[in-house]
Amino acid sequence: MLPVTFQFIIAMVAYAINEQLARRIEYLLEEVRVLREVYTESTGRKRIPFTDEQRRRLALKGKALTPEEREACCQIVRPSTILLWFRQFAAQRYDSSTQRRKSGRPRKATDIRELVIRLASENIGWGFTKIHDALRGLKIKIGRTTVASMLAEAGIEPAPERNRKRTWKQFLKSHWETLYACDFFSVEVLGLFGTVRYLVYFVIEVKTRAVHVAGIRIAPDGAWMQQIARNLLDPVDGFIRNASYLIHDRDPLYTEAWTALLKSSGINCVPIYAHNFNCNPTRSAS
Repeated sequence: MLPVTFQFIIAMVAYAINEQLARRIEYLLEEVRVLREVYTESTGRKRIPFTDEQRRRLALKGKALTPEEREACCQIVRPSTILLWFRQFAAQRYDSSTQRRKSGRPRKATDIRELVIRLASENIGWGFTKIHDALRGLKIKIGRTTVASMLAEAGIEPAPERNRKRTWKQFLKSHWETLYACDFFSVEVLGLFGTVRYLVYFVIEVKTRAVHVAGIRIAPDGAWMQQIARNLLDPVDGFIRNASYLIHDRDPLYTEAWTALLKSSGINCVPIYAHNFNCNPTRSAS
């Protein structure tokens, strides 16, 4: 047995070492708490998205601790989560599901599924048959029911429901190439007997934001608007000769005769709701 003096010295050294380790551990725990607070404040999320490798490392280190040590040291995740991760990674060693041959027909390639979803998203009015025919034109053999299943799995509704729920943004994107808008803005000019207010009628191509001044008049009327429409529809240099849709407000100058004239040239008029500026593409140009 060691002398009392040596026992006392060993006890003092052990105590000093324990105190030093305790101070280091307390600092590291407090540092983890601070880092977690900073992460929550900067990202707004309380949970940290760990990778599988990071979970495995925490699970191995946490499993080696005693329950009391886990309760004291686990600051980022709960001790029960550490044990759950350890059981999951341990079970993967005996998991042979990836080696088993799956029953049924093989799933379609990911690129085909993405193409089907893209066609349905960008073409609101396309149903299962239309998408099936488009894929067949691309030399992709796929059944109509398979298209329906892919869209159902992606949470995309059939064409009739999608048409009824189509947003204004989807409408603009679908007809981006042939979409135009028109409106008026006023200009005051100093005349002989005071200021004169002129109304300037302009048309804008939504895709390129190109603006065309179609006419200027003090008091435009229906007959003047029809003549302006004929100029815009000129088959050689008409600004809207390639248009399919023309967006405008509900000004009385857009008469039924004016609408019918555009309709005869294959242009559908889309009147926007009153005071709904978000639907009027000309607001940023006027």
